[in-house]
Amino acid sequence: MVIPRSFFILIFLLFSFFSQATQQVLFDAKRQRPISITITLPEKNKCKTSSPCHVAIVSSGYGVLHTEYQFITDTLLNNQFAVVTVQHQRETDPPLSITQPYLKTRAENWQRGAENIRYVINTLTSSYPELNFEHLTLVGHSNGGDISAWYIRNISKHVHALITLDHRRVPLPRLKNIRVLSIRGADFPADPNVLYTAKELERYRACVVTIEKSRHNDMTDHGPTWLKVAINKSINRFLNINSVDSLCI
Repeated sequence: MVIPRSFFILIFLLFSFFSQATQQVLFDAKRQRPISITITLPEKNKCKTSSPCHVAIVSSGYGVLHTEYQFITDTLLNNQFAVVTVQHQRETDPPLSITQPYLKTRAENWQRGAENIRYVINTLTSSYPELNFEHLTLVGHSNGGDISAWYIRNISKHVHALITLDHRRVPLPRLKNIRVLSIRGADFPADPNVLYTAKELERYRACVVTIEKSRHNDMTDHGPTWLKVAINKSINRFLNINSVDSLCI
């Protein structure tokens, strides 16, 4: 079934009306680094200090603006998450290395992004008491997925769930306390040991879903409607089904 574009425009307008979006530029004085973010809360008065909302932090891909994942933000809002999208790359940053081995040559980029996430969490925890940063879901596309996996690997394992969209370089966490969904494109393979083996999928609370005919660079607001629908379907199932086995069927 082909879903008309007008449907998505209507959904966007509804969420724009009921949700509260705020753009901010935080400043990490220790690193002398500005961090652009957008905070979007569910419908007005949904998040309260007495019943704080769960939080999802969305990290954009390299060269993609953090504002270009509205289709994912809307799905997370629909699941009653507060959403923080983060712009990791700045014009003054060195370019992303194209030299192997990436786990060494891109480590500076990923560590910088992970430090951004840590600063965002620490700053917003005090200013948004109605948000529960103890129940944190990290979402990242491409290099943003690498940053999210790197954060878990090197800074904090206190994350409830990780969702990556075709990240390719940083190994997914091998931890039983973190639920993982990795949505894969069909045009590029991941590096060795990034994804789970068949035995690891049985051991961990994880699922890897490949969307046929999908392209890595299309996993943004600018991608085709059918792909955004497929991505959101997997995310919705992941967020609402306790059994990861059910998600992978």
